[in-house]
Amino acid sequence: MSEAEDLVADIETLGTRLGEAKASITKRFIGQERVVELTLAALLCGGHGLLIGLPGLGKTRLVETLSTVMGLHGNRVQFTPDLMPADILGSEVLDTAADGTRAFRFIQGPIFCQLLMADEINRASPRTQSALLQAMQEKTVTVAGENRPLGMPFHVLATQNPIEQEGTYPLPEAQLDRFLVQIDVAYPDRDTERDILLATTGDSEDQSTEVFTAADLIAAQQLLRRMPVGDSVVEMILDLVRAFRPEEDGASQQVRETVAWGPGPRAAQALMLTVRARALLHGRLAPSAEDVLDMARPVLSHRMALNFAARARGDSLADLIDSTAADLAGSKAAA
Repeated sequence: MSEAEDLVADIETLGTRLGEAKASITKRFIGQERVVELTLAALLCGGHGLLIGLPGLGKTRLVETLSTVMGLHGNRVQFTPDLMPADILGSEVLDTAADGTRAFRFIQGPIFCQLLMADEINRASPRTQSALLQAMQEKTVTVAGENRPLGMPFHVLATQNPIEQEGTYPLPEAQLDRFLVQIDVAYPDRDTERDILLATTGDSEDQSTEVFTAADLIAAQQLLRRMPVGDSVVEMILDLVRAFRPEEDGASQQVRETVAWGPGPRAAQALMLTVRARALLHGRLAPSAEDVLDMARPVLSHRMALNFAARARGDSLADLIDSTAADLAGSKAAA
C-alpha cells in the first residue's frame, strides 16, 4: 500500500475506535453527546478543556469516565480558597535517615498524572491558579529550582462554576488561552433527565470500559496532525480568527463596537487541530468548512472579551461569534 493509502486506513481505524470510546462514555454520561465530543476532541489534540456549568450536571462524572475509557492515570484536585500551589505541585520534605543524616526528598503532588481534574478551578485564588500555567503549556513543573516532567500524555480538564456565583475568582486571560476549548454544560432536556433518573437510581449502573491506552492516545494525537487540511479550510480559519480583532482592517463595525480584545494566534492553532478532531469523530478523512463553523464558539469564546459598553447592553459573545461565523461562511459561499 502507498503512504496515502496507509494514512487513510489508519484514520478510518482510529475513527472506528473513537466511536467505541464515545459509546462507552455515553453509558455513564447520558444525553450530552456534544459535551463528550468536545472533550474527546481536546484529548485528541493533546490539549486541555474547560468545562463550564452549574454544580450537579455530571462534569466530575464525565472526567472520571474519560480516565477509564482512555486508559489514563487520573487525579482530582478540589480547588478551594485556601488551596496552595504546593498542594498541587508537591513539595520537598526533610527526611532523617537511620544513621542521623538528613536530606530533602520531593513528594509529588496530584499534578503528576496523565489526566488532572481541576474541580471548580475558579474557587482558588489567582496565586494557586497560576501554579497550573507552566504545567499546561510546557508539560513540566519547576519545584525548588528543578524541572520535573509530568506524565505523558498530560491533560487538564477543569470544571468552572459560572462566574456570577459567590466565592469565585475569574481565571486570568493567560490561563484561559491555554485551554484548547471551552465546553458549556447545560441542563439536560426532559427526556434525557428521565433516562438519567432511571439509569442512576437502580441497584446497578452501566460501567464504561477501557478502549484506549495512554500509548494509543499518543499515537492518535500524532496521526491527527498528519490529517490533510485543504487550503480553503486554512483560509477560513485565518479569516474567522482575524475577523474578531477590532483593530484589523477587515473587522466589522459590530466587532469594533463590541469586542475589547480578540483572539491571538493560539486560537488559529486550536481551530486547525480541533476541526481535524471533529472530522475524525464524524467519520471523515479531512475537515471541511462545516467543522470550522461548528468549532468556532468552543475555541474562541474564552479567548476574547466584550468591552464595557457591550456588557452594559447585555450583548452575548456567543451570539456575536455565531453571527460573524455565519456571515463569513455566507460570503465564502457567494464568492
